[in-house]
Formats: sequence, C-alpha cells, structure tokens
Amino acid sequence: MFRLLKQEGRAKRGEFTTVHGVIQTPVFMNVGTAAAIKGAVSTEDLEQIHTQVELSNTYHLHVRPGDQIIKQLGGLHKFMSWDKPILTDSGGFQVFSLAGLRKIKEEGVYFNSHIDGRKIFMGPEESMQIQSNLASTIAMAFDECAPSKADRSYVQASVERTTRWLERCKKEMRCLNTLEDTINRNQLLFAINQGAVYADIRVEHAKRIADMELDGYAIGGLAVGESHEEMYYIIEETVPYLPADKPVYLMGVGTPANILEGVERGIDFFDCVYPSRNGRHGHLYTNHGKINLFNAKYELDERPIEEGCGCPACRRYSRAYIRHLLKAKEMLGMRLCVLHNLYFYNIMMEEIRDALDKGEFASYKKQKLAGIAQGTDR
Repeated sequence: MFRLLKQEGRAKRGEFTTVHGVIQTPVFMNVGTAAAIKGAVSTEDLEQIHTQVELSNTYHLHVRPGDQIIKQLGGLHKFMSWDKPILTDSGGFQVFSLAGLRKIKEEGVYFNSHIDGRKIFMGPEESMQIQSNLASTIAMAFDECAPSKADRSYVQASVERTTRWLERCKKEMRCLNTLEDTINRNQLLFAINQGAVYADIRVEHAKRIADMELDGYAIGGLAVGESHEEMYYIIEETVPYLPADKPVYLMGVGTPANILEGVERGIDFFDCVYPSRNGRHGHLYTNHGKINLFNAKYELDERPIEEGCGCPACRRYSRAYIRHLLKAKEMLGMRLCVLHNLYFYNIMMEEIRDALDKGEFASYKKQKLAGIAQGTDR
C-alpha cells in the first residue's frame, strides 16, 4: 500500500494507496473535526484548495450526530459528500483533553460528554466499532495520550496499557472488516507510538508495535507542552525503529516550520488545527511570515493576502476588504482566511513533494524557512 518513490536523507517521497484513492506523501490532512472544516468551508472548497485527506474525530461524531446515524446514512464519505480519503482520530486525544471528566481503567475510559454531561464509555473495541460505522479510510488505534511532562513511571504504565489496547484494536478491526453490513471492509488501522519525552520508552514502544504489522504508524503525544527541540529529538530517536515500508504520521503538528523539520526527519503525514483556527482570527500564513489582518495598517491595503497566491481569497479580494469583513464579524471574512491558510499548507506540501522529486529538499527547506521567518505584517 505504501510505495517509497524517492528519499533524501531521512526525508521520504511516497504514495499510499487506499480504497478511496492514492495519497501523495508527505501530506497535510485538513482537520474537519465534526465532518466539516470550521469556517464555513465546503467539500467543494476542499477540492479547489488541493486537499488530499480530510480528518474527522471519532469522539465528536459519536457524541453528535451519532455514529449509528452516520452509518444509516451510508458512512462519512456519503454523509459529507467527499470521495477522497478520510482519517478518523480514535478519540484518545479527547480522553487526554477531558482530564477533569474521565477515569482511565484497563477496559477503557469512562467520561462525561462535554455537550450534555451524559456518561460515555470508550475502549478499544468501542473506538473501532464507531470508526467502522463512520467507514473512514484510515482508523486510528485507541490510545492514551499521556502529558508530555508526566512522571516516568506513569508514562511507562500508560504505554504498556496502550500496547494492550492496540492488540484489542487490531483483533476488533479484523473482525469488523469481515461483517456483511460493514460499509468499508478495507478500512486501514494505524498504531500510535507514545512515551512522552522519554526517548528510551518511545524506542521500545516503537519496536513492539512495529512487530504487530499495522497499515501505518503514528507518533502521538507531542506538541502538548514540550519544546520544539524536545519534539524534534523524540522524532529523530523514534522514526528509525518504525517500519520503513509504512507511512509515519506525526499527530497534531504543526506550524509550517514544524512540518519542514518533520519531513526532514522522516514524517509522511501531518495534521493540525492551526491553519483553520488562526484563519478564523485573521492570522494568515504567507511566504514572508504571518500577518494579522486586524492591524490598522491594512485598512487601505488593496493587495491580496499574498501576491501570486492562487487561493479563492487572493484571486479576488483585497486585504482591506477581508479586514472589513472580519471587523464587521461577517462570516465571509473568516471563511476566506481559512481557505487561504489551508491552501497555503496544501501548496507547501506540493512544493515539498516536488523538491523531493528533484532531490532539492534541503535547499527548499532552507529557502522556505528563511522566507517565513522574515517577520510578520509586511
């Protein structure tokens, strides 16, 4: 399923074949937590801004509208009218983020819905069943995302439990993919490496899950409080122990600089809420640093967000107009900013793949980092 086309150092250029199409890697997955990108971004928009993979969340869709409802409506692809790959996060990170509302046990996690407070139980089998109902292309194994600075003994116990949960996820997925009423019987399963900032725990866990022969492997539990330097060190130490013939996904990361550094260290898949979240607040990515459209200096600025950008916002509208929309709290302003940021990320990934094809990634990375580090608000 994963074909390595070219390599430059540890950086990889590949193709990952799925039942919903071929994913060109490295790839950035656009985050649509509840089956939609926040900011009034439609499925047609995703197609226009070069999106390859959409990412939705198991916990959020289980709570609302309910995975059984989505199954009755034909699965997530049909539900949101999207025929390309979808990855569903397992709900494990929500277990981490709802720390005050949950209790972790060997069988799984008991917690209260953040919507209405009702009691919910989710374990490996339940996560796999929900993701099977959603019929995503790629399902993520259920894990615990321990705090990056947690005590070593806690992290060790958590990782061991996550490994046991992975065995249960694999068994349940194998069973679900044989059932007649399963919508996507070719659903893939990615394992998640954990271990906080303890490199030796990370490496040992990578070795153990590599032996379990999953469809892909993720590095989780980073970008949750540790420094960038600590994150890069953990990636460098861990990636060599994950299978070279499977894609590696760095979960929840990150800035354009984080992505460039991740690619250099062997990462194939990325996702992050930054481009959409920042866009909704008027913070925009360009090749010359970030700009904040709320700044008064853009009140009469007739330039697009970035000269030469092909996104829907830059092709037609000025900074002054989009700033006005944001100030007036018109939804169109937020929408245009989100479209620009996602387009910037998706095009950056195309540039990365092109540079790898040409054997020029090192020089591309240096040039790109220099550009985006120029400062803000040009």
